[in-house]
Formats: sequence, C-alpha cells, structure tokens
Amino acid sequence: MRMPSFRLLAALALLISLASQAQETVDPRTPHILSERERSQIVDEWLLERLNTVVLPLMRREGVDMWILVAGEYDEDPIVKTMLPSTWLNARRTTILIFHDDGGDVAERMAVARYPVADLFPAAWDADAQPDQWARVADIIREKDPQTIAVNTNADMPLADGLSAGMRIKLDAALGPLVDRVVEKPGLAIGWLETRTDSEMAAYPHIVRIAHSIIAEMYSEATITPGVTTTGDLRWFLRQRVTDLGLNTWFHPSVHVQRHDQAAFDIASMGIDKGEVILPGDFLHVDFGITYLRLNTDTQHHAYILKPGETDAPQGLKDGLAAANQVQDALTDEFKTGRSGNEILAAARRTVEKLGINGTIYTHPIGFHGHGAGPGIGSWETQEPRKGLSGSYLMYPNTAYSIELNAQVEVPEWDDQVVRFMTEEDAFFDGESVQYLDGRQTEITLIPRP
Repeated sequence: MRMPSFRLLAALALLISLASQAQETVDPRTPHILSERERSQIVDEWLLERLNTVVLPLMRREGVDMWILVAGEYDEDPIVKTMLPSTWLNARRTTILIFHDDGGDVAERMAVARYPVADLFPAAWDADAQPDQWARVADIIREKDPQTIAVNTNADMPLADGLSAGMRIKLDAALGPLVDRVVEKPGLAIGWLETRTDSEMAAYPHIVRIAHSIIAEMYSEATITPGVTTTGDLRWFLRQRVTDLGLNTWFHPSVHVQRHDQAAFDIASMGIDKGEVILPGDFLHVDFGITYLRLNTDTQHHAYILKPGETDAPQGLKDGLAAANQVQDALTDEFKTGRSGNEILAAARRTVEKLGINGTIYTHPIGFHGHGAGPGIGSWETQEPRKGLSGSYLMYPNTAYSIELNAQVEVPEWDDQVVRFMTEEDAFFDGESVQYLDGRQTEITLIPRP
C-alpha cells in the first residue's frame, strides 16, 4: 500500500495528539474534533490514497478490465458518493466515472462529464468536439478495448446496485454491440466500500471514542434526573449534542428502559419512543452512532440507575452483560478470511449453544455506511442463514464491523425475569484477529457514578 503523504501524517498526528485536550465549547471528556476545513483536507487525502491503492487490486481480484460508474445529479450511485471530493457535496449533472486497467500500478481514471472531478478524475469529454456524452463513453471503450466492463447492478446488495434503470438504458444504447462485454461484479463495489486503509484506521478509534464520550455524557447525573428525565429527553439530548459538536448521525438514536416486573424488551419496538420516565432501579439501553470524516460508528451500551442505598447494579444484571460478552467472543473467534457470513454465524452459534446462552447474533459491516456492504452475519429476526449475496459473501482482511448481538438472561434479583442484554461495539478485522476500536463495555455504567 502506498504510504500516506507527509501532510496527511502531520494532520493525523495533530488529530491524535489533541485527542485528550478539551475544547472550550465542549465537554472536557469529548476528544478533539477537527474544523470543517481540516476535515476536508483529511477526507481528500484519504480519498486520493484510496483511489491509488484500493481500486486496481479490486479490479484484478474480480477479473475486470474497466469499471464504469454513472450518477445523475442528486441521484448518485452510493459508490460515486464516496468518490467525490469533500467540496463536491453532490454529482454535477450526469457524472460518468471510468476506471481502466492499463497494466500500470494505479488504475487509469477519467470523468466523462462537463467538469473534471477536482484533480482526482481528469475530464475525458470535450462537449464542443463531441456534443453527445454517451457517444464519448462508447468512443473511450473502443479506444481502450476492455474485454470486461463492470457496472454497479445487483439484486441482493443495494449498495452495489447504484446504476439507475434510466442510466442503464442510456449506457446500453450507447455501447451497442459492446454491451456484451458488460458484467455484474458486485465484489468491486462491496470491496471499495468495505476496505479500510491504514490512514483511515489510524483515526477510526478516535472517531469511535468521540461517540463513546457522548454516550458517557448522556449516562451521567449531569443529564439524567431520576423521576424527571424521560427516554425521549435522552434521545434528543444525543441528537442535539451531535449537532452542537458539528457532527452528523445516520439514524435517530434509541433509548429504552428495562425494569423489574416488565416484559422482556422487544427489538422490533426499538424505533418507538415510549417517553418513559427514568426511575431508580431502571436498566437503560442506548443505540447511537455518529458520522465523522465519512466514517460511521454504531454503539449499544447499558447503564443502571442506582436505588437509594445501592452502590452497585444487581449481580444478575452484571452476569447478563458478561454473558453478552461471551457471545461476542464466540462470534469474533470465528472471523476468518475467506469464510462467508453464514459460515461464521453457524460456527459462532454452535459455541453459544455449548455455553448454554440464549443469544442472538446480527452483526454487520460498518464504514462509509452504518449498515455497510460486506458479509451479513445473522439477523435479529432469525438465526437462519441469510439468503443471497449478503450471507454468502466472503470475509476479507482490513474490514470493519459492528459486533451487534444480544443475550437473554434470567435475573434472580428480578424474580428470574428475562432481561435482554443488547451490545454493539465497532471492531476491525486485520485478516488474522479482531480488535475493538475503542474497547467494549464489560461493566455496567452506574448513575450516579460512585
């Protein structure tokens, strides 16, 4: 992999060195957050590195000579969206990006569009000389003479299905007899989205730390007043905090209560805000994620509201979280390069059953999208193998995942009531082992903290 530039390394060093410093306008526990201009620089440096190091190996892995991506303005292919420079918030008019394997060390790239895409994709179309944009695409294909031309179409993976029906009609009409060379290779799009570079991984733990710090701020006496604060208050606290920090989120956060004499929590109701008032003795759950530097996080943590006179959570709740940690271990121990999501699920479930834990696994890739492209490992609705490409897609090195699952455990202090311990932690698979990006929750957060 090409080494990052000195400017990129300097920027990353700044980001990491300031991680523990407080900003004047944010909670002291919140790690340093870059300005918009600094973010733009990092995003563009990372994008150039990705284009130079990720695309060509993927094309050769998938046996593709040319890769064509087509995007209409405000109707971008999800892949094109991740290939635009930081100052291009959307594609401009019809933007056609072409990668070609010309035998070199980096894929040749060009833009058949009114404008070059910054300095990343040189313009390959002179509208004055050839007014027909699609005819120019056909000319390039005849000039380069690729034997296989990949486009982003796939019925199973939405993120690899970015070529719209209308654009496909125009492309096929322009290619004429060359259309026989068009192939569907979803591994290209998935590989681009799932592969994490060294530079991204230098900063990803920091990004997850920011998300964890926001959760820690919410799970505190500064935010929660038992008997007054509601779950809806906490949801909107998270949304407002993200906005105040200049970040984004990719889903509305969930906050829920489990308590004694209450039915086991139903995952299907996670999107429903019941507006419950938080009381002493409540077991809280949060599902929260942020978007920063184009990368996403996804975290689920638990907290317990101490009753008067209590100094710790009931042992049954602590044992339940420990059981969920065991399910995490059973899953990540089965991460192997070349295994499908369904194979990993089956192996992990065998271990969970031997442990005698009532666990459910529903883990997904993460990166440019919160629910990212790559091998799907179970679902909360069923533990049967996933159908289609999601379940059969293989695991590759240098990929990131949200280790999402739960364990249902009887809590003796709550008259053996079944409690659902829902955990989610972001992790990186380097091809050999799994590392949590900012650790994982192994102890229940106590409110108030001792």
